[in-house]
Amino acid sequence: MQNRSTATFGVSSISRRALLSKTLAATCAVGGVAGVLPAAAAPVATTTGTGRVRFAVSTYSFWQFNREDLRDINLCLDLAAEWGFDGVEILHRQMTDESNATLQKIKQRAFVNGLDLCGFSTHQGWVSPDPAVRKKNTEHTIHCIELSYALGIPTMRVNTGRWGTSGSFDELMKNRGIEPVLTGYTEEQGFQWVIEGLTECLPAAERCGVTLGLENHWGLGRTPEGVMKIVRAINSPWLKTTLDTGNFLEDPYDRLELMADDAVLVQAKTYYGGGLWYSLDLDYRRIAELLKKHRFGGYVSLEFEGKEDPRKAIPQSLQMLREAFA
Repeated sequence: MQNRSTATFGVSSISRRALLSKTLAATCAVGGVAGVLPAAAAPVATTTGTGRVRFAVSTYSFWQFNREDLRDINLCLDLAAEWGFDGVEILHRQMTDESNATLQKIKQRAFVNGLDLCGFSTHQGWVSPDPAVRKKNTEHTIHCIELSYALGIPTMRVNTGRWGTSGSFDELMKNRGIEPVLTGYTEEQGFQWVIEGLTECLPAAERCGVTLGLENHWGLGRTPEGVMKIVRAINSPWLKTTLDTGNFLEDPYDRLELMADDAVLVQAKTYYGGGLWYSLDLDYRRIAELLKKHRFGGYVSLEFEGKEDPRKAIPQSLQMLREAFA
């Protein structure tokens, strides 16, 4: 990914926020992301919540991998605060600079705006017979855990990865997320590779106090049974689930419920203007009741994945979610 020297504060914001930004003391330097870290507190239990949720927005909702005018993380933070969100989930691939100076500026900008940085969405994949590929993904994931720690983010979305036999992601979507196993290998081997890779990441997660949330995100995580097979096999308080409401194309409510007890974050899809790949008619009142039943009290993070202008669709989505969860 191309790096830029800094992520500046040169974006439009309310003048009062700008004044507050000037008066805020500079954030303390941490001397490098991967330095000596303090002992982490125990992770928050996922089955004893109050049932009250707060609302965040993923920076993916703005950028969508192609809207360069909305890629800047600081702009996303300003708009999220202006529109009334409680927190922001950062998409790692959206970042253009990982220097510690930039990480601390992002953290400061969120604080000035009264926002929690509640999630870090990352990509990795261990579904490969090549040990070098799996090792690279493990190292990448540990690096992302350390970035999450530097940003003060308590949970990080992780994926299983996929076989890659579908070619492009567009082709995978045409096949509704289903792809054949790589010739000469078995699905069970794939699960074992994922379990081994995630297990190797857990010491870093514990050291940094970052709970990993395995998402139902295609590949071996396409089904709730696949996600929970991995989570239960590892059986660690530092590996839980991230629920994506838009990634179960059939029977979404029953499938989400199978993962709900272990959820540390919920990603809520909306599709105003029509979906980029598909649209789902999701009943968010039903989803709210489901989460309340399982005593989920964390963040619901909006992932807008439609063709409408995000400046219109994101506030519209927040209003809909607040009404559904009221």
